[in-house]
Amino acid sequence: MFQRNVPPGIHTIRGIMGVCHLLVDAAGGAVFLDTGLVGEPVQMRWLLHRLGLAPRAVQAILLTHGHLDHAGNLRWLKRWTGAPVYAHPAEQAHLDGRYPYSGFARWCGRLERVGYAVLGSTATPIDRSIGDGDELPFWDGLQVVHLPGHTEGHCGFYSARHDVLFSGDLFASYFFNVHLPPPILNSRPELIPASLRRAQALNPRYIVPQHYDILDGELHRRRFDTLCRRKLFAGARG
Repeated sequence: MFQRNVPPGIHTIRGIMGVCHLLVDAAGGAVFLDTGLVGEPVQMRWLLHRLGLAPRAVQAILLTHGHLDHAGNLRWLKRWTGAPVYAHPAEQAHLDGRYPYSGFARWCGRLERVGYAVLGSTATPIDRSIGDGDELPFWDGLQVVHLPGHTEGHCGFYSARHDVLFSGDLFASYFFNVHLPPPILNSRPELIPASLRRAQALNPRYIVPQHYDILDGELHRRRFDTLCRRKLFAGARG
């Protein structure tokens, strides 16, 4: 898959609803960042095989948040690799299908209930709870960056060594539309502006979201900056 302006070891797995990633370090240690929803398991198996890695080489499954399009394959992936699940504890309610959505986001709950019913998905427990500032020993070191708004426990992961922020669903980056998540999908929308500012203050060279057209960390950083100027300036005005 075409990619540029990103550190080595980032592998895109593209599904119907977005992308997830396999991160592989120089020693062959691997972690999955989100699990996708439909079509990813075949790609995950093929990718590990192509890289000469066994399922047991996967050290962890990191979740940016618990929405079904990011955790739909979680139970299968955990069983296949034996890897523990790392996520913010607030996301367990999403993984259990019992988050108390309100307002516009009630539609998200309805969509998730349909998705769970169609896929026959069952709850998967979080093995390791993570929080803002936690340092994880994967991919040469990843720092947890709590970016709430899309969900209460939504997190990004920042690599100081590679100067890249995996921003989850903080924003989507496509050539035809760079945007925040739709209102019906945001559990705590009032927290999004502060999360945008948090990512800005981190000032990474590269940004890699979980919904994008091509893997280009500098391009997504520029698009993010443009989005912030538009959204935060509009908010400051009124």
